[in-house]
Amino acid sequence: MVKMVEAPEGVEGQGFFATSLDKVIGMARANSLWPLPFATSCCGIEFMATMGANYDLARFGSERLSFSPRQADLLMVMGTIAKKMGPVLKQVYDQMAEPKWVIAVGACASSGGIFDTYSVLQGIDRIIPVDVYVPGCPPRPEQIIEGVMKIQDLARNENLRRRNSDEYKKMLESYNIETL
Repeated sequence: MVKMVEAPEGVEGQGFFATSLDKVIGMARANSLWPLPFATSCCGIEFMATMGANYDLARFGSERLSFSPRQADLLMVMGTIAKKMGPVLKQVYDQMAEPKWVIAVGACASSGGIFDTYSVLQGIDRIIPVDVYVPGCPPRPEQIIEGVMKIQDLARNENLRRRNSDEYKKMLESYNIETL
């Protein structure tokens, strides 16, 4: 059974449909996310199951995985991130074009997990902003899908001017991320 996406609010008549540009762009962004999987351990295996036939993340418009940050808009960080890997993760985030969203998948990416050691980053939100946290060790594919659906809601409802706001720029500056 195919679930149809609801059209945004607007004025319609015979032969025309008028709505706001924000709603049309939001609907397009939400249904065409290009994820970049940054998988380092067991959460990456669960993500592979999410891309398989049983769960099929492609039905949410995320069929095309991008392994180039310049062609992705959704960074999915999965697994343990060592402190030495932190600068690489930040560089990948910096290379992504706006708008971009981040999901921290699993306990390790969210909070360091069981690895409370000097060498493990205790949550990726210490170096890049995170939009959605997916709990679990490792999380089930259904949880990862729910995280992607939350990102779709963010993309669908985001104001086009939010990324240019002073509040957004201050948030990026708090992570030492340069804005243009």
